Amino acid sequence: MAIKRFLKHLITTRGAAERAFPPATMDAIEHAIREVESRHRGEIRFVVEGALDMGPLWQQQSPRERALEVFALQRVWDTPDNNGILLYVLMADHAVEIVCDRGIHSRVGDGTWQAVCHDIESAFRQGRYKDGVIAGITALGATLERHYPGAARANELSDRPQIL
Repeated sequence: MAIKRFLKHLITTRGAAERAFPPATMDAIEHAIREVESRHRGEIRFVVEGALDMGPLWQQQSPRERALEVFALQRVWDTPDNNGILLYVLMADHAVEIVCDRGIHSRVGDGTWQAVCHDIESAFRQGRYKDGVIAGITALGATLERHYPGAARANELSDRPQIL
């Protein structure tokens, strides 16, 4: 199993992420984030990565562990109300992870996040990357709107999706 994963990560390049998420798709995702963030006080960050580098892969870093690392590196945790959410995709593992700051996570159970991930993964299996991510962002935005209603503050995190 480890050899199969290692090979997947070797052949999955940044280009795979760029093909799944071309500039027009990234623009649409950015627009969706900006639109849903206008209705609540939370922050959503979207990051996609083609594959892990050899070091983390050799150490068998899981997609969840990498998502937690990206959450910290992107400073998603650094919001006044502790209501930042990272939506992370690791293409080589076909993995979608949601990492939430403690404020929003304490109000919403794991089941909500798992359901959103499942819906995104279902869309991805059909090759509908843009639709899956935008539907996920819409669901995350609705959750944030329920728990952090009100006018959005100044944007604390970039709305621009990122390919690592």
